[in-house]
Amino acid sequence: MSQSSATPLQRPVGELRSPQVLATALTVLLSLVPVLGLFSVTVDHHARQLMTQVVADPATLERGDLDLVDALQSLLLVGQTFLGWVLVVVFILWFHRVRLNGQVFRPDGFSQSAGWAIGAWFVPFVNLVLPYRVARETWEASAQNAPDGSFRPRSGAPVTAWWAVFVLSWVLRLFVGLRHPAGTDAELRDAFALRAVSDLTTGAAAVLAIVFVRKLTELQRVKAFEGPNAAV
Repeated sequence: MSQSSATPLQRPVGELRSPQVLATALTVLLSLVPVLGLFSVTVDHHARQLMTQVVADPATLERGDLDLVDALQSLLLVGQTFLGWVLVVVFILWFHRVRLNGQVFRPDGFSQSAGWAIGAWFVPFVNLVLPYRVARETWEASAQNAPDGSFRPRSGAPVTAWWAVFVLSWVLRLFVGLRHPAGTDAELRDAFALRAVSDLTTGAAAVLAIVFVRKLTELQRVKAFEGPNAAV
């Protein structure tokens, strides 16, 4: 992709469609992630205290406390799983939509076809890199050029920050899954601490995702209504 040339709009591919409704739905759904995450952290912290108590003196623990923790964790698992699947569907719909819009804005600005905005998420190892490339290329294609029509670089920090923390949360969740079920009471206590860290990281990734979604959606709105070149 040449960054010195003006955005070529003489060969549009497809048509622009607003991603605003999907972006709003995503914002609401993503906002629920840190809420559930904080609740999960609270439960995990309580569970870790209980397991510390078990390690110190098993006779002091009441069975009802463990039953309550188990019930809350089961409820959280159902809620987080359901929210996660809905988020996957809505996010991919939004991601594909903005990618298609990006191709209208800058037909020569992409290294893969628009179908990879969906497929890249489902190919092992490739999904650690390619979605980020699609996001960065869409981000650059959606930004207005300089007033004279030349390419004007725009900071991709929102994209990079979201992706870095998202991958970190992904790795942590995988590690938590590999550590479950824990063996001894001490290992179970440590597993609760690790899961709390994973929940906090996932919540941070969700907040950064909101920033990325809102900013990219706004970039496309501005370019669609004000034209490919900035006024100043």
